[in-house]
Amino acid sequence: MTMRPSRGPNLTLRRRVLLGVWLVAGVVLLARAGQIQIFQADKWRSMADRQQRSSETVPAPRGAVLDRDGVQLAVSHETFTVGVAPREILDRDAAVRALVDVLDLTSREARRLTDPARRWAPVRGRFSAEVREALSVVQGVYVTRELDRFYPHEAVARGVLGRVTDGVGAGGVDQEFDAMLQGVDGRTVLARDSRGRRLPGQSWIVEEPQSGGQVVLTIDLELQEIAEEALAEAIDDTQARGGTVLVTDPRTGEIMAMASVRDGSAKSLAAINTPYEPGSTLKPFTVAALLEHEIATLADSVDTGNGYWQVAGRALRDVHASGKITLADALRESSNVGIAKIAQGLTPAQQFESLRDLGFGMATGLRLPGEASGVLRYPEDWSSQSPASLAIGYEVSVTPLQMAMAYGALANGGYLMEPRIIKETRDGNGRVVERFEPRAVRKVFDGWLTRTINNVLVDVVEDGTGTAARLANFDVAGKSGTSRVSGADGRYVKGAYFSSFVGFFPAEDPQLVVFVLLEQPQGKEYYGGAIAAPVTRATLEAILAARRPPLDRNALAHLATAPKRSGSLRPVDAPRAGGPAPVRFATLSLGGPSSSPSREGGSARTMETVRASQALPLADLSGLSLREAVRRLHARGLRVTWDGGDRVKSSLPRWGTPVAAGDTVHLLVRRGDDG
Repeated sequence: MTMRPSRGPNLTLRRRVLLGVWLVAGVVLLARAGQIQIFQADKWRSMADRQQRSSETVPAPRGAVLDRDGVQLAVSHETFTVGVAPREILDRDAAVRALVDVLDLTSREARRLTDPARRWAPVRGRFSAEVREALSVVQGVYVTRELDRFYPHEAVARGVLGRVTDGVGAGGVDQEFDAMLQGVDGRTVLARDSRGRRLPGQSWIVEEPQSGGQVVLTIDLELQEIAEEALAEAIDDTQARGGTVLVTDPRTGEIMAMASVRDGSAKSLAAINTPYEPGSTLKPFTVAALLEHEIATLADSVDTGNGYWQVAGRALRDVHASGKITLADALRESSNVGIAKIAQGLTPAQQFESLRDLGFGMATGLRLPGEASGVLRYPEDWSSQSPASLAIGYEVSVTPLQMAMAYGALANGGYLMEPRIIKETRDGNGRVVERFEPRAVRKVFDGWLTRTINNVLVDVVEDGTGTAARLANFDVAGKSGTSRVSGADGRYVKGAYFSSFVGFFPAEDPQLVVFVLLEQPQGKEYYGGAIAAPVTRATLEAILAARRPPLDRNALAHLATAPKRSGSLRPVDAPRAGGPAPVRFATLSLGGPSSSPSREGGSARTMETVRASQALPLADLSGLSLREAVRRLHARGLRVTWDGGDRVKSSLPRWGTPVAAGDTVHLLVRRGDDG
């Protein structure tokens, strides 16, 4: 019998080796587990958090821009977009039903969006917050919050407001105050599964977004609408390339309306960034310098000949030959020859300083981007033609805003005010951060001087070049201007003009300055008095017809009851000995001493006879907007009262009743949606 060899020792060895391997593996596993659980715990926990949670930015609402009365002009509007990740959907039928019910999609469209062959499918449109709440529990459907810039009044003041592109302000107030309006973004955390899919309903806001601040403008919404409508109508009528209408308060420097259109765009800021040669609207300041330096008085005469004068190689022409006229008449008739001849008495320093003191050639510092300074060259850079050119508004370029501020100094008694378009700024909680108060840059004129010039400017509107700006019940002071347009090569473009008019109202105690500029009007009429002055009148009539215009109505009511000036007043210059004194005026007769009316207008019988001869039937204005109806009645010289509403229904007296200037018409008004 053969004996098999013993396997005992070998088996024991193998068992010992295997046991050793297991022991070593166990020790390694325990060591690795200890390393992971103890020494690397934070690292792996952080990695797990990154895989299972994601952090997203919560955009802060952009601050609002408000008008002077707190009406919202630009606000942040919260909307939501919806996107579908079909490969993350666990229950396609349930997702389809949710999309159909919540988003009002067709079943076919919902199935197309949830097709597993697609990685991502955006849903067209923007949705409300209710959509986010309803779809947040649906796996694979993502709802994203968006903040859009919304303009409740659509295109109104868009040039002033600017725009927002990719969350950053571009142009206007949104650019100038971008940092303050932006606010501070928040942060939210989303939970995800091991595959990185979002877990429905698992999100937490860890940092609340902080809303941006607010900017309150000096702009009045209703006046802004009036200015834009008047400008649009004027551009349409004249086929002009563009234009600007500015309405300011001469007492405070506040800009109450700023409308500009250029090359068809109403988002222009040409009022501050497009200088032009002002032409005749600069002449009142030349006359003011002559009076201030005692070089001439308004009664001094100048021979304009046949309306042609050649000086230093430049030919100056007047529209009409006037012969020998006074300085007052030269301003009233806008005589280039008369103004330029008398202005030869000014030294270059006097002429330059008088214009520089008015702010020409310097930016005003308005809180909007892109303001131009215009051009006013130093005397050492002048040619021999420059004094005559500057006297009539050439060889100097100004912005519409600079010109409006300069006329504001004539209107307010002599102070050049700093223009303001920002009333105050507020933080995200509505608390006032900074309030901008009126500030006078400098005193430019003495009071006697402004009164003297202003009375000539009233004559300009009453019987001079600006009669198209005349109102029935109030005196308006102003000046028209027509200047040539320069091309890219610096040469004047043939047949291209700037037509302008600047006026203030009421002339006795100005509350508003209205600046109108039309660029390159087409057609035979291009003089400022013919096409820009009517825009001023239309703007003022609409403002008077507005519901709540920023005017002192008590002061206007007092002026409306006083008869307007009759005839042309010729200011007598204030005596300079002993300092400025109040100006006295002499009234010229209208056809002999016996026919010159008193301020009371003669006997009651005479006035009634005149009124009866001027009475015309009251036109039927039913169905018109209140603003348009009041504007038309004011244009006829009628006083108007009305009840609440915005659409004219009837009147007292009734349509067709003869009425004359000065009569009162009461409008019965209904709301536009009352039928």
